[in-house]
Amino acid sequence: MKLLLWPFHQVYRGLVWLANSPPTLMLSYLGLIVISGAIYSVTENKSAGDSVWWAVVTASTVGYGDTYPTTWAGRVLAGILISTMVLLVIPLITAHFASRLIVDADAFRHDEQEEIKQNLRAIRAMMEDLTAGSAAPPGGPPDR
Repeated sequence: MKLLLWPFHQVYRGLVWLANSPPTLMLSYLGLIVISGAIYSVTENKSAGDSVWWAVVTASTVGYGDTYPTTWAGRVLAGILISTMVLLVIPLITAHFASRLIVDADAFRHDEQEEIKQNLRAIRAMMEDLTAGSAAPPGGPPDR
């Protein structure tokens, strides 16, 4: 079962890495626009400028309608580009900014958490010493 889920886990890890790196996310977006524009240019026999314009308008889900695919390959490309943007890129950008806005200012940093754990261990050791020291003296009545 793990072997079957491995590719999905790798894709998930890649998406997490992509979402946590704004420069990489923007570079991926620009790459998607350029590659989609180039494929559109070839499949629809359009100029590079028109093709990139189509990719930007389609990816932004504005869809002015001034440039649109007429071949089946162009329409498949448009469907893939729209789906990728709506289901992947836009949510990743939104999640990144939301995670930056929702920051708990009262959360402990890692070094603070480690210090607290050390202090708790010291308190536990002192408590054990105190309870061991409060046992009845030899010859005295036992504690209940």
